[in-house]
Amino acid sequence: MNTDEVLGFRRARKSDPVTSHAAAGEAEQFANAHCDRILACLDANGPMGKDGIAGVTGITGVAVARRLPELERDGLVTPTGNKRPSNTGRLEREWASASWLKKA
Repeated sequence: MNTDEVLGFRRARKSDPVTSHAAAGEAEQFANAHCDRILACLDANGPMGKDGIAGVTGITGVAVARRLPELERDGLVTPTGNKRPSNTGRLEREWASASWLKKA
């Protein structure tokens, strides 16, 4: 796998500075672990919003927000269509793991 790709997604454009390419390479070290923790959280707890997932897993909300669309593209999570209040009181999408939905 190209070091600029994680989970099959490019993390840096060819025109980006070298620091962006270095960061993209480092992302490979934690992105898969984040995905595993997010899926385990949703499997164990059922549908949650980004901030709920972040609170349970200890992953930052920003990192969770980056991983959820990637997991969705892989068919591992899906938005439920429901909204939940975020930590700031704004509404955010609720997500469920594909395996949890099969059990429901």
